[in-house]
Amino acid sequence: MQLYGRRSSINVQKVVWSLAELGLVDGRDYRRIDAGLEFGVIDTPAFLAMNPNGLVPTLVDGERAIWESNTILRYVAATRAGGSALLPSEAGERSEVERWMDWQLGTLWARLRITFLGLTRTPEPQRDYAAIRAAFKEAARLLRVLDGHLQARTFIVLERFTLADIVVALATHRWYELAERFPEVLDAEPAMPSVMRWLKDARSRDGFSIAVGAGA
Repeated sequence: MQLYGRRSSINVQKVVWSLAELGLVDGRDYRRIDAGLEFGVIDTPAFLAMNPNGLVPTLVDGERAIWESNTILRYVAATRAGGSALLPSEAGERSEVERWMDWQLGTLWARLRITFLGLTRTPEPQRDYAAIRAAFKEAARLLRVLDGHLQARTFIVLERFTLADIVVALATHRWYELAERFPEVLDAEPAMPSVMRWLKDARSRDGFSIAVGAGA
């Protein structure tokens, strides 16, 4: 397999972490190819033939190209040994994992992305600080929902580590990173002890270090 995407992309990190949880190693079982931003590649005819959106991640497995990060996660879980531990095949259990995957992508990250792009991709004169702060505050409200959910849980669902933990942990990690990097812009939020306990455990996994980097 070939995985196109720069390591700094949260959606690429989802895939790398998931592959690591399944024991798949870059350079042995697949090859990650830097693409996007300063690496280019995504606007070439060859890449656009695989993914007409010109976005990462894009996974190529044989003759098949798969894009959209959560779709890639579902594909990998369905086609690689041990994948059912991360995403069950039984419909009810699968729905529990997938609803949190959808929540991360369509609800939590949809808000936090405004803050992330506003502070890391937008030139200072063009930044809308009101929108940046409002989005960060709304993301904090959503994380407090997660905090309540995790009060009596070790993992998000099913009493084991799943794709839900991977995708939500990466977005939560980004929220805390932004709070630490831009304290003069982003207001402090109430402590979320259950989220912090769960996130600490997620960050301690080898897959997190492989995907995000040691010490991140």
